Amino acid sequence: AVGVLSQGAQLNKDNPASGIFLFAAGEFGLRVFGIVLWSAAISSVVGASYTSVSFIKTFHPILQKQERWCISVFIILTTVIFVWIGRPAQLLLFAGAINGIILPVALSIMLIAATKNRIMKGYRHPIWLQVAGWLVVAAMSWMGIAIIEETWRNLFA
Repeated sequence: AVGVLSQGAQLNKDNPASGIFLFAAGEFGLRVFGIVLWSAAISSVVGASYTSVSFIKTFHPILQKQERWCISVFIILTTVIFVWIGRPAQLLLFAGAINGIILPVALSIMLIAATKNRIMKGYRHPIWLQVAGWLVVAAMSWMGIAIIEETWRNLFA
């Protein structure tokens, strides 16, 4: 990129990465860039779908038996949602906001588990750590919900 820019290339503000390939190798470079980007995207789609279905299939034995169909349905469903909403940057931000709720949920589970003698085998978690942990859960939950609300509004604005 630095070499192309040092040659005086003017990049398109909407898609600067493709502009580098266009300047360096012309129309062929632009096509190669598209193929590389498509390949990266499709491998991410398949990987993300497989990972998501690997969690979903644990809900019922039928889902486990029909894993390939579940992956296909997952890809089709998410594609329909993507096309329907049509705002990739906002969808990515919304997905990140949803992921922000995972941390307080996981910490809550750990804090609850820390009070179970059956799990802790006689270890007593200090009360001050429990209180501090629940304060962190409350703060993270509040921030997570606030960002979800904000990104949800922006998603359909």
